Amino acid sequence: MYIEQGYKGDLGLWKYLIIPGCFIGLMVVNYIAILFSPVSVEDSMAQMINALGSNIVLILVLAPLAVGLFVVLGWTKLVHSQTITSLTTSRKKIDWKRVFFAFAIWGLATIVLTFVGIYLSPEDYVFNFKLVPFLSLAVIGIVLIPLQTSFEEYLFRGHMMQGLGIATKNRWVPLIVTSVLFGLMHLGNPEVEKLGYGIMIYYIGTGFFLGIITLMDEGLELALGFHAANNLIGALLLTADWTAFQTNSLYRDISNPVLGWDVLVPVFIIFPILLIIFSKKYGWTDWKQKLVGKVLSKEEFLIEEITQNG
Repeated sequence: MYIEQGYKGDLGLWKYLIIPGCFIGLMVVNYIAILFSPVSVEDSMAQMINALGSNIVLILVLAPLAVGLFVVLGWTKLVHSQTITSLTTSRKKIDWKRVFFAFAIWGLATIVLTFVGIYLSPEDYVFNFKLVPFLSLAVIGIVLIPLQTSFEEYLFRGHMMQGLGIATKNRWVPLIVTSVLFGLMHLGNPEVEKLGYGIMIYYIGTGFFLGIITLMDEGLELALGFHAANNLIGALLLTADWTAFQTNSLYRDISNPVLGWDVLVPVFIIFPILLIIFSKKYGWTDWKQKLVGKVLSKEEFLIEEITQNG
């Protein structure tokens, strides 16, 4: 009953509209600016990196989103009068073992997939390791990237999913809406400019995967761990001149970017395998109800809470 945890706060439709509305509005303005800019996103990023250095640019990219996390959490606490625990999970306390398990399994998968790609096409990569810049990147990444990814999870899979679920009284609307919006948020990324809109299959597919594991596991923990591993391990291992995170990573991709199997494989093969692993480990059942079923009314939820707690 993750969505129903929103009943533990002080409800009000306007309270669920302001932060998502402001964030989506900023994304729309940013995308329109990119469309009409005479300078490509890739060239703009290159100019900034040449002037400031990749680590400073990374901080500038991550810092506003890291601050956004505290805005969402503060709004939840002060305006919704809801606990951070109930925004995070339906369990009595946040299960950090779930966070670290998801981080470990996807971090390991990312490492394996990256090195398989390097082994199969060594001509497409150059070893980019420089100790001091890499250590600086590691510190920046370890501090800021989990804050950035947690902001996106708490906004989309937390704040918006609970709000939409309570408003529509079902689970499929918040799953679809938050997943699609999560994908569309990446429209301004240089990868979209370089590879075309087909890359949105990956972004929206990832949004659905994160939404599914949140609803099935009745909490954000797995999504928080997965998303942090995806961005942090990726930033440390591999970079390219046309990616959103251009870092002092171990390797640099120098190939001519094309939209290929690497977009489809995670969404249609790897993510389903992860769903099976998570479902077996955590005993997920009743998929239909949890993904597309109805959301309890406040009265039904309170009765259910009393029944479960004896």
